Amino acid sequence: MADTMGHSATATRNTGVALGFCLLAIAPQIFEFIWSIGTIFGWGAGRGPLQVVTGHATALLAGAPSAIFGSFGGGTKKASSDVLLALIYSYPLFAVAILTLFMTIRSAQDYVGGVILMALALFALWASSDLQGMRGFSFGAGTAPRMFGGLLVALSAGIALTGLLTDGPAMAHYSWRGPLFVMVAILFFALAIRPLGLVVTAFVSFMIAALGSHETRWLEAAIVGACLTLGCAILFPYVLGLPMPMFPRFLVQ
Repeated sequence: MADTMGHSATATRNTGVALGFCLLAIAPQIFEFIWSIGTIFGWGAGRGPLQVVTGHATALLAGAPSAIFGSFGGGTKKASSDVLLALIYSYPLFAVAILTLFMTIRSAQDYVGGVILMALALFALWASSDLQGMRGFSFGAGTAPRMFGGLLVALSAGIALTGLLTDGPAMAHYSWRGPLFVMVAILFFALAIRPLGLVVTAFVSFMIAALGSHETRWLEAAIVGACLTLGCAILFPYVLGLPMPMFPRFLVQ
């Protein structure tokens, strides 16, 4: 009876972990969909929500399988970015999620952490897939990202394997407040840099990120944010020579 209950609890935990990996496998597609909503209101540029959903759904369900079977048939047609994302990033994580259902996880922190690192490495491999590789002995722009991405895949697989072979701690409680507000701050910066300018956007982004901690002292945060904003206002346009708007568009016009 105890063995049956233990097996049931393990299966339930594995199902939750596998579902989490499935969500991780389509995280870039979800992020692009959320980003595309801003195009409806004129924030940023890119594909609309319907185009994003159609493109990624087609790539996951039809484009990537046809590319796999086409490679066996000797096809040389260049795959689209959506198809490459499905092949390089999503499909391997879906495979890991399916295998997780049939495995006994002895150290959940090591296993889940290894798979998350693997996801980062796979995303880096996809992001560098359209960059030029090596020509002879000369490095191209994509050589280093692919090299380090491949190395991180191997290391993360070793960490995940450790979670299957050795006993370790279970998953600890994780607070989402910090990462959530940091992501919101990054999204705000990306969407607001053009209409609001660097000065306003940098300061507001820092204050949004400061919401991620209960221990934030707002006077000190405002002073640090103002100093960082001043540093960005000097660094980007004058030191690095990047043509970034400094002030809100309605003030400049």
